[in-house]
Amino acid sequence: MKEIGKRLKVLRESVFTTQAKMGEILGSTQSGINRYEHGLSAPPVELFIAYADYFDVSLDYIFGRTQKPQGKLYEYKPKTTMDNPQMRQFIEMCFDPESPVSGKMKETLLEMMIQGGE
Repeated sequence: MKEIGKRLKVLRESVFTTQAKMGEILGSTQSGINRYEHGLSAPPVELFIAYADYFDVSLDYIFGRTQKPQGKLYEYKPKTTMDNPQMRQFIEMCFDPESPVSGKMKETLLEMMIQGGE
């Protein structure tokens, strides 16, 4: 809990906010924020989520699983091959079938996807 508390404190101090104000923002109290920052107690899950949303960071960052505020999942790069039927369906849905310009753009995108998968 000490590492988590440090992260919570760094986040709060990064926006020059007092513990009392942070408590107001997150629906807690100054004493609660103080206990969380010093690792004396654990915030409820809802408060962890509120921290992540307020500071636009991942829970992985708050829990010390990564040093990157955006978390591990941001680096996930799914394969974008055309043998994935969901990818082809997604591309088909993105374009107006009545528009000749959209048709050309769709075909170009499909061709790029096929070449990228090779």
